[in-house]
Amino acid sequence: MKLYYFSFFYLFLFLLNKIIIFLKEDCDVNSCHPQLGDLMVGRAAQLSASSTCGRNGPQNYCILGYLEDEQKCFKCDSRQPYNLYNNQNSHQIENVITTFGPERKMKWWQSENGVHQVSIRLDLETLFQFSHLVLTFKSFRPAAMLVERSKDYGYSWKVFRYFAEDCASHFPGVSQGPADSTDDVVCDSRYSASEPSTDGEVVLKALDPSFDIENPYAPHIQEQITLTNLRVNFTHLFTLGDTLLGRKKRNPQEKYYYALYEMVVRGSCFCNGHASMCMPVDGTRGDVLNEPGVIHGRCVCQHNTVGTNCERCQDFYNDVPWRPAGQSDPHVCRRCNCHGHSETCHFDIDQYQASGGVSGGVCDGCRHDRMGPQCERCRPYLYQDPQLSMEDPRGCISCDCDLTGSLDNGLCDPVSGRCVCKENVAGDRCDRCKFGFYGFSQEDPTGCQRCRCNFLGSVLTPYPCDQVTGQCVCQRFAMGPLCDQCLVGPCYWGLGNTVHTCSPCDCDHGGAYSSTCSSLDGQCQCLPNMVGRSCGDPAPGHFLAALDYYLYEAENAAPLEGKSSSPLRSIPLDPGSALQIVPRERTPDVPITWTGPGFVRVLDGAGLRFTVDNLPASLDYHLVIRYEPEVRATIATKNKSETMETREKTLTIPGAARVAILDTPVCLNAGRRYYVDITFRKQPNSNPQSSSHTLVDSMGLIPKMESVQDFCSQSELDSFRRFRCFELAAEQETLPDVCYGLIGSLSARIHNGAMLCRCNIQGSHGPYCSKFGGLCECKANVVGRCCDSCAPLNFGFGPNGCAPCECDPRGAVAELCDQVRGQCPCRMEVGGRRCDRCLSGYYGFPLCRPCKCNGLAELCDQDTGACLDCKEHSTGYNCERINPYIYVQCTQCLRCDACSAGFYGDLTAPGGGGCDECLCNNNIDPADSDACDSVTGECLRCLHNTQGPRCQSCKPGYYGDALAQDCKECSCDRQGTDVTQCPLGSPCFCDPLTGQCPCRAGAVGTLCDECATGFWNIQGESGCQPCKCDPANSFNNHCDKVTGHCQCRTEFGGRQCNECGENHFGNPDLQCVSCDCNMEGTDRPACNPLTGECLCRVGVMGIFCDECAPGYDQVFPACLPCHPCAVLWADNVTDVHRAAQRMRTFIPPPREQLEPGHSRQLQRMLEMHSKLDYLGNLTGRSLPRVKDVENSHLGAVHIFLPHRKLKDSIDPNAIIALEKIRKQHADFMADEKKVKEAERALENSMDTRQEIKDHLSSCSILGDMEGLEKKVKALSVAKLNKNICGGPGDEECSKSECGGALCRDFLGQRECGGPTCKGSFPVSHNATKTAEQVENDLIDLLQKLKDSKIKACSQILISALKWKNIYLIQNNEMVAPEDIENLVKVVLAIQLPGSPDDIRSMIQNIRGVLTNFIEFKEDLKKLKDQAKTAQDLLEKAQAIRLASTMFFICVTVTLYKPAG
Repeated sequence: MKLYYFSFFYLFLFLLNKIIIFLKEDCDVNSCHPQLGDLMVGRAAQLSASSTCGRNGPQNYCILGYLEDEQKCFKCDSRQPYNLYNNQNSHQIENVITTFGPERKMKWWQSENGVHQVSIRLDLETLFQFSHLVLTFKSFRPAAMLVERSKDYGYSWKVFRYFAEDCASHFPGVSQGPADSTDDVVCDSRYSASEPSTDGEVVLKALDPSFDIENPYAPHIQEQITLTNLRVNFTHLFTLGDTLLGRKKRNPQEKYYYALYEMVVRGSCFCNGHASMCMPVDGTRGDVLNEPGVIHGRCVCQHNTVGTNCERCQDFYNDVPWRPAGQSDPHVCRRCNCHGHSETCHFDIDQYQASGGVSGGVCDGCRHDRMGPQCERCRPYLYQDPQLSMEDPRGCISCDCDLTGSLDNGLCDPVSGRCVCKENVAGDRCDRCKFGFYGFSQEDPTGCQRCRCNFLGSVLTPYPCDQVTGQCVCQRFAMGPLCDQCLVGPCYWGLGNTVHTCSPCDCDHGGAYSSTCSSLDGQCQCLPNMVGRSCGDPAPGHFLAALDYYLYEAENAAPLEGKSSSPLRSIPLDPGSALQIVPRERTPDVPITWTGPGFVRVLDGAGLRFTVDNLPASLDYHLVIRYEPEVRATIATKNKSETMETREKTLTIPGAARVAILDTPVCLNAGRRYYVDITFRKQPNSNPQSSSHTLVDSMGLIPKMESVQDFCSQSELDSFRRFRCFELAAEQETLPDVCYGLIGSLSARIHNGAMLCRCNIQGSHGPYCSKFGGLCECKANVVGRCCDSCAPLNFGFGPNGCAPCECDPRGAVAELCDQVRGQCPCRMEVGGRRCDRCLSGYYGFPLCRPCKCNGLAELCDQDTGACLDCKEHSTGYNCERINPYIYVQCTQCLRCDACSAGFYGDLTAPGGGGCDECLCNNNIDPADSDACDSVTGECLRCLHNTQGPRCQSCKPGYYGDALAQDCKECSCDRQGTDVTQCPLGSPCFCDPLTGQCPCRAGAVGTLCDECATGFWNIQGESGCQPCKCDPANSFNNHCDKVTGHCQCRTEFGGRQCNECGENHFGNPDLQCVSCDCNMEGTDRPACNPLTGECLCRVGVMGIFCDECAPGYDQVFPACLPCHPCAVLWADNVTDVHRAAQRMRTFIPPPREQLEPGHSRQLQRMLEMHSKLDYLGNLTGRSLPRVKDVENSHLGAVHIFLPHRKLKDSIDPNAIIALEKIRKQHADFMADEKKVKEAERALENSMDTRQEIKDHLSSCSILGDMEGLEKKVKALSVAKLNKNICGGPGDEECSKSECGGALCRDFLGQRECGGPTCKGSFPVSHNATKTAEQVENDLIDLLQKLKDSKIKACSQILISALKWKNIYLIQNNEMVAPEDIENLVKVVLAIQLPGSPDDIRSMIQNIRGVLTNFIEFKEDLKKLKDQAKTAQDLLEKAQAIRLASTMFFICVTVTLYKPAG
């Protein structure tokens, strides 16, 4: 039998263990809760009642019944427990515990008869979670009752709920309505009615289901659902009212008592979500095996929690605060991390908050010299051994600080071991001076002294001064222990009270007297009008001349006799001669490629004489000619002296270029006058179809820099040639900065300083000019370096500049005008300053034909040709008929002697020929009488851009089919078209049939809009330029037509292939050598063009830039930067190298005799030296190998400690290199921990964000919050303010022109609107004022109209009467007086345009318009138009008076004209 019980017991434990494991797995990710049950089961001993029938002996009781033979009274004997077979009359309280047996309705608890105040109490052994209470009554339910709970084992009680049929009488003051919250105490009347008389129930739920419970662990919820005791108090029996009647036979109180079938208290073991099952509180088996369904009170805790209710964390699991388990987070108690140095810990809220909610566990009693919340730090004067883990009991080792340089007796960092150094001391051990300090000493409170090197005179090295002596490393021109003095001599300066380093004087060799300067400020001694420290700048109002400063304009040259021309005194403007001045207008959008007014057109064989008499110095000069296009020039230089010396040279100037330079320089002396004669001849073998003339701009003399003695060095001359300063200056191209400096110095040398600007006061904006070139800032249309003349096609030089000639090309014979008066040269029949109208007696500009007035008038209308002031009583367009209103004696009748408009013929010829239609190909206006000659039929006014006697061809500047009225304007590109064929203000001339434009040299295409092969830069100042590719260094003379880059051979580069190419160096005229640089490892340019040195990019090194530098990953060409610890290790390897080099000095040479016994030491020294050399290559080794070699190195050092010199030679930094790497690793691990913590915080943030989104989603019933938000944000008073006041009002009131809602003026009145504001307020205000003004003006106008009408009528009447009297007196026999009176009445009957009522109606209409108008300016314009209409009415009234009088006179004349 025992074996059977043991087997059953172990089977039970096995099943229990499986259940626990299953439930534990379910609790790992969520909260878990024990199952609900009846807390009454198994607790009969803990259940009590204050009143039980038959407790002390049998007791009668009765029931209410209506059948006569029904038994109505019974006995109750509760002295013994209930037994179905032998004690059915026992009604003890334990009978209410549910058993689900067959006798369930046969047993119950019953109180004593007539006792109102009865209570039932359940005492629990610990804290339980209560769900609900169900009471099933055998008797009537109580008329009043209440349920109470206790959490302190009956010490204090709180009411759950009141129950009564009449709450007001039984529990006055208790609310009867529904509960407002979960903990609201109310009185419930639903469970106290008389029906049913039996099996009635009373139900109480701990939490009202009508409320949503968000957090079941909230304090007020836990207060409501947890308890240790439950008490049901019956306070009043339900009776039928017969208890007040006295009966002798039977006591009515026997019928009234409390009787309960069942009392169910549903609940569970309370475990805060950390357990799914419970066990007996006392730890014994109890009646677990005997009575099923018992709800035990001690939790089987999980999540590392303990306690009866899992209300605290287990020991050593206090790293996070204890919390009840949630639905998504079980809030597991976490183990403290004491790194094995403590077994106990406690939770500290301050530590938890300081760590950001990561860890709050504080270890107790750390061992092994540890301290800190997790025993993670060593105690003072100890630090963590980097070779041992933090859990190692021997992990804390003593600090190794140099007492000479450390503070606090060698206190170090407990993690890294870094010592706390003195102020000027550095190093992990505080064993050396900081950067910039020297003199390591224990007596010095700061440890070291600061290096006092002059930072301007010393070199920036890893140690500015020697760390032992303090000696500074000086720069090139500095000296002294502190590098605070310059080298002795007059050619150096600096380090005084300035911010400059020691520098050479660097005096400008052209602007200074000598190369010496002041030793204090470096100021050189300058030539006149030169300023600046080095005398390289001109003084204000002065300038340095450009290289081509001595320029002689062709327009000012004297003409030379040509083959067929006679000597001329000056060059004419008119075409037809061998020399002609061609001015060129300057427009803002067209680059200026010439100097002076323009060019001189020179025919083949003609020439120019230039006078040179202003040279500043006797030098060799290069002669430069600027021109357009190909000729051959013969240059003769004559010295004007007693013996005329002549030198003649021939220079071919190609048509593709714009500048020609004489190969051999000419020696010219200062103070002498020279004549330079230049004759232009066409080459014999040139194309006969090419142009026979050229446009000469100017001649220039450029000093040869090499001829100036002691001027510049050979390197400067090389730079001058290499940068092509001379060629660029001759071609007037942009110069590099190096050219500006050399040319400026040359100008200062040959002119003895800077030159005066001499800007013309009237023509310039001020007395100052450009520092280089001396160009003054000219006023409008003024040219010249000094701004002293008008630009071509301008006149009237004065304080306001010059005005454009604006000669009308239709009437002027040239574009130039008189420089003073501005008069343009006009054709014979044209006049006016601009030649823009016909002379008197002519009409029809620009044709200007004589007036056709039949000899009866001298003048006619300038536009129509109608004759003016016809003589001899004639009238008509051509004075061709007699005036019909004047009586004359006709002597000769006018004949039809002219054809109509559009026809021609000689009607005066004998035989009277007819008129024929003008044959003008439909290119004239047939209604124009002057469109063709009326006699010959020649077309005179051609339309549709045609010309010719029959309008049969397109006029210049147009092309196409004139017969089809299809003449289109030429669209030539002016940059590529011959300048002589593109007059200003009109289209370029092209082929009238094909539209082919006349191209410049180098331009091709129908429109001359692209460069030919061998040319480029169509958009340049002078059109297409020749490629000028170096013939030896390029494949051909072809270049890119946009950039001009030639097709260079491999080793050459530059635009013209006249430089060494990419990755090449040398002299391109001799040879370009490959630099052989790796292009992936270089910058651009890849190498130095002079030395060939490769220019490596950052992270790359090597002669050819083909390997990665130290501190960078060795994978070429990426060369990525290494981790900082690798750089630190590389620095220490460098220190090992240095130590190895110093060790070599102590190794004796092989031939030196050694003392006995030293050979073995020498051998060991050599071995150690070999190891040190091996250490130099450890940058890429693995960490274990580095440790092995380091240990070997430390062993070698230990062996040779007795050798003092060798010990001193080893750098201690090499020994602690590994310590630095370990510290870097520790920092890295700390950073990694921070990253993980940040990730954890990010996850928490994401959870919080999701939670907020869930809350926001629950608010969707409120509508589209996003739309409402946009509408709210869109609300702005700025728009409203702009509509009302005219401005947004977002500025300060003092700056706002239109004011705003919050703006007030100085009187405190609101300020809204302004003169230029268009808001509703200012517009309406102005409209009101305008309406009032218009009303007043119209009223005045009305009065004036009335006065004018009366006056006009009266004057008309007076005049009529006057004429009546006159004609009655003179001709009373001709006209009857009544006819005259009728005529006067007709005149007086003439009505004005409107009556006063009409005008008043107009005023009312205007007022109506003004009340609704929006745009003030438009309405004001309408009002002005109406005012103008009113003014016209006044003028018409006055005209009516004159018209009536004139009509009267004319009629009179007609009436009195003689019959014959």
